Amino acid sequence: MIPPFHLQRSLSELLGDARLVATPLPETALKLWLIDAENMDRAFSPEETRRILDEPPYWGFCWASGLALARFLAEHPDWVAGKTVLDFGAGSGVAAIAALKAGAREVVACDLDPLALDACQANAELNDVQLSYSTDFFSEADRFDLILVADVLYDRANLPLLDQFLSRGQQALVADSRVRDFQHPAYERLGILEAHTLPDLAEPHEFRQVSLYHAQR
Repeated sequence: MIPPFHLQRSLSELLGDARLVATPLPETALKLWLIDAENMDRAFSPEETRRILDEPPYWGFCWASGLALARFLAEHPDWVAGKTVLDFGAGSGVAAIAALKAGAREVVACDLDPLALDACQANAELNDVQLSYSTDFFSEADRFDLILVADVLYDRANLPLLDQFLSRGQQALVADSRVRDFQHPAYERLGILEAHTLPDLAEPHEFRQVSLYHAQR
């Protein structure tokens, strides 16, 4: 299976011989174009490190929170079945694709990065589903039943976004492994899910514990 040319070219500009591989996600029926695990298991040159820090290819990973949320939706399709959904900060599109597979009527993958939306489209095609796309959350109408948010709170500067998600959706599901203990009057923690990032970055165990929060108007 040949990876999308433009995504592979962008990855090669960052990491030389790194390849995108169609990778099955554990405990799901999904697969994504992800950076090959062997390439991540090596020392990076100073120049590669600089490029990765400047333009991280985050769309080439399935982050733990996205995988956890995808599994949750597969196990609890009633959260999305027949509903209109927006995946905020979609990245690889794993949560968006999972929502469609679980029966959502429409899913918009929303991300500021055009490459991320290209990855979402390639991954949607890989899973035989069709997403809609947006680069600007605040240009979207207040029409969504549910906003999905995975791995967006890695930077605490993003915490004010919690106030914004219900401006476009009736409900929000937030999955995060970096900020697992935020306090917000609108959000209730539903539980803790376990998952790890692919390719495996050998993250600390605490980053494999994903908190799932729910908010409703």
